Amino acid sequence: MTNPMTLEGMTVLVTGAGQGIGRAVACQAASLGARVAINDVNGDGLAETAELVGRDDTLQHVGSVDDPGTVEKMVNDIVRESGALHGLVNNAGIVRAAMIDKMPFQTWQQVIDVNLTGVFLCLQAVGRHIIERRKDGDTAPGRIVNVSSIAGRRGTIGQINYGAAKSGVLGLSMSAAREWGRHDINVNSVCFGLVETPMTETIRGEKFRDRYLGQIPLERFSKPEEVSVPVCFLLSSGASYITGQHLSIDGGSHIGF
Repeated sequence: MTNPMTLEGMTVLVTGAGQGIGRAVACQAASLGARVAINDVNGDGLAETAELVGRDDTLQHVGSVDDPGTVEKMVNDIVRESGALHGLVNNAGIVRAAMIDKMPFQTWQQVIDVNLTGVFLCLQAVGRHIIERRKDGDTAPGRIVNVSSIAGRRGTIGQINYGAAKSGVLGLSMSAAREWGRHDINVNSVCFGLVETPMTETIRGEKFRDRYLGQIPLERFSKPEEVSVPVCFLLSSGASYITGQHLSIDGGSHIGF
């Protein structure tokens, strides 16, 4: 029996792959047989990820996902180099914290540009390619996973820009799932809680640690390696009839107390 989690024959683009969750997803996807294309603004981090992936055919693309020209060129280059793109993990994101009444407009806009507009641009470019590929007779489906957060489902203090962007990702995912289902493109989102990455280092520190752990039924933070597995499930044939869904990977913290 074929392993329903296999990604053999797929080329998958993972954005924000220079560290943390993106790096773990790229390594996991490659271990399941995918050829991975990885993107990040940090070229050194990207090179480290490529080394960890351990495949000679890994494609590296340095650049920001909030720039339409950069995204278009990246997708075109990947298609030219690999022949096709079958999957996308829209993971690139940043945080810029400030309370609502003190947040400069630039701080708001930076997070919206990367965490929401960047997701749209990558989804649009990859989706266009998959649609054209299928019109040309290629029957391979498309799989898109957009990274949201529990902050997008219940709000967050000190990061209204991040919460708004991640909430927007949920709407974006559902809309794309509705439009592209007829093209056999599955679009889902994952909502992470607190994952042990450089981005969450501050709120996992001594000042906030106990407060956040108290909101997690499993009573621990997650690791990038464990949250990468359900992401790859959504890329696989095992999730062929799942679209427009928001999978919470947060140790139960979305349940509330």
